[in-house]
Amino acid sequence: MDISVLISAASGELPADFLITDAQVVNVFSGQITKDHIAIKDGHIVGMGDYDAVDTVSVNNAFVCPGFIDAHVHIESAMTSVSEFVRAVLPRGVTTVVADPHEIANVMGTDGIAYMLAAAEKQPMNIYFALPSCVPATDMETSGAVLDAQSLMPLLSHKRIIALGEMMNFPGVINGAEDVLHKIRAAAAHHKPVEGHAPGLTGKDLAAYLAAGIGSDHECVSAKEAMEKLNMGMHIIIREATGAKNLDDLLPIVNEKTAGRIMWCTDDRHPQDLLEQGSIDYIVKRAVNRGLDPVMAITLGTLNPAVYFGINRLGAIAPGRQADLVVFRDLNSFEILSVYSAGQLVAENGAAVYPDPGAEPEAYPVSMHVLRDDPDFGIRARPGKIRIIGVNPGQIITASQTAEALVENGEAVSDPGRDLIKLAVVERHKATGNVGLGFVSGFGLKSGAIAGSVAHDSHNVIAAGVYDADLKIAVKKVIDMGGGLVVAAGGEILASLSLPIAGLMSDKPLSEVQQRIDDLNRAAAGLGCLLSDPFMTLSFMALPVIPELKLTDKGLFDVIKFAHVPLFCD
Repeated sequence: MDISVLISAASGELPADFLITDAQVVNVFSGQITKDHIAIKDGHIVGMGDYDAVDTVSVNNAFVCPGFIDAHVHIESAMTSVSEFVRAVLPRGVTTVVADPHEIANVMGTDGIAYMLAAAEKQPMNIYFALPSCVPATDMETSGAVLDAQSLMPLLSHKRIIALGEMMNFPGVINGAEDVLHKIRAAAAHHKPVEGHAPGLTGKDLAAYLAAGIGSDHECVSAKEAMEKLNMGMHIIIREATGAKNLDDLLPIVNEKTAGRIMWCTDDRHPQDLLEQGSIDYIVKRAVNRGLDPVMAITLGTLNPAVYFGINRLGAIAPGRQADLVVFRDLNSFEILSVYSAGQLVAENGAAVYPDPGAEPEAYPVSMHVLRDDPDFGIRARPGKIRIIGVNPGQIITASQTAEALVENGEAVSDPGRDLIKLAVVERHKATGNVGLGFVSGFGLKSGAIAGSVAHDSHNVIAAGVYDADLKIAVKKVIDMGGGLVVAAGGEILASLSLPIAGLMSDKPLSEVQQRIDDLNRAAAGLGCLLSDPFMTLSFMALPVIPELKLTDKGLFDVIKFAHVPLFCD
């Protein structure tokens, strides 16, 4: 970008490259919508109104708003490559994402971050990153890497890294853990915001967390929680993901007084939701259909994250801003007609229209290091009741329940009649041989097993099933594929999806990935599964920073107590 050229074009001394005419322009500064023309030079907006231009494009009275910005997303959760993720969200009007490569970093460390940076380099959209702050999220599980402050320091100066990612270790912050504070201080020294992750944190603990300089949170599940955090100065990022849907509960906090400190994000979205619903465009449309002012809804997905993250040439339609534009039919359906990224037409009528950037790294490093592929899933029965992880459909929080175990031949076994099935986490990074075992309620499986290498946040192999034999077959298939998702029953593999990129992502198009997931979901449903997206639910059963009870490769973990607990209790 040559600013002298932009100045000359803005002043009318040079012709614009092209002029978008007959547009109803959404102004996120004033909240107004005005009939105007948009002049574009070298991928940037240089002025509004009448300009000489090499080309003219009429949008025939359609609306034009800034490109959408996803304030917090894990690309890995789309289970496809960066290129295919871009090809899915650009036609939805998402021209910028702030991605946290936390998932691949937990598997591959800084090599995983480098992989994502390289994959982002030639993409036809703005891909920024928040540097993962908690790898591992806790020391209560075995991760593929440990990224301390010293490991992260060299990356903070990278042009694509614009924040320190979600600080999940809130106990470390509150208790002044030196390595945690070192990371926060380093981000502050580089003038980059620190993203928060503090579900349920309140009162003086919340005050202590914020005193460290943490600026945002995307984990609020109630309006009361969000308002307390707003009142203490946090920016609230309202999430509408696949596994955690918070928009309806949090929409009441959005008004003229609070809107400037609220943003949208998708966090973890599975392929089906991206293909059928969309991304930030879906959140905007849903919010408007529930009564939010359309321009306000757009502002939360454009200007607000641009200001918060300091990406000041994005997020608005104004001179000097990058020409990231969404052309759409009306303020109710938000049917997107075309999308421009840096002044280039990249999508029309829901389809990408740009050439393959060829930006993906070709080598997929080995990410499966398992001591044995036939671990023992037997649980010797002991006196007392068993602790059970209770699934909350539509949420990533779980319940902690207890029940009498079903005992056969001296072992505690699954009891599908009571919807109690075995849950296992097999360590896959350091060949420790660790296997965490427990029970879960809410999947509904009557037979068979499901397994996968997507298990937030350390992404060990996780499996749930009725019989040990099927658990073993499913886990072995995941390992043999180098990562993936599997449904097994009766000694056979019923469906599978290979995820060769760190055991997290496919190298196939998103539509093909979704077809395989549909096959997996149908196979799981055929075994009695009650959940519409069992693998998304399964993937969060090992996350030891989200209440209440979870399972890691080191055993059951009580998030409230922040300690491992025995399977059998009094």
